[in-house]
Amino acid sequence: MTAESVTDSPNSWVADHIRRFEETGGRPRPGISDLLLTTRGRRSGQLRRTALAYVRSGDAYVLTASNAGADRHPAWYLNLATDPAVTLQVGDETFPATARRATAAEADRLWPVVVAAMPSYAAYRAATAREIPLVLVTRTG
Repeated sequence: MTAESVTDSPNSWVADHIRRFEETGGRPRPGISDLLLTTRGRRSGQLRRTALAYVRSGDAYVLTASNAGADRHPAWYLNLATDPAVTLQVGDETFPATARRATAAEADRLWPVVVAAMPSYAAYRAATAREIPLVLVTRTG
């Protein structure tokens, strides 16, 4: 992605999380691995940034499109489904990456790992009838 301006999430709690991420050098919540994900808006074409928890699986960063258990996918997931080229900031390192939805077999293997890292994901999964996608993001540069 280029040096275009980036718009942070309009959700105040996510914007606060992004601010804390930047203030703490990428460690806003002790004991939880967080990153910043920048996607291209599927309708606007603008760069959009959000903060997310992640776990690792080999070289991949595993993201959970939980939307706190809502019955619709989060905007960032819809954006990367349209354009899988993303930017990640992990700690103080920023790099280009490519995102893809985990296969069913990968998701079956990774859900217990995700829930162990963030137990709230189990409640989010129980709160919605939709399948909550797991997304694998790998560095491209």
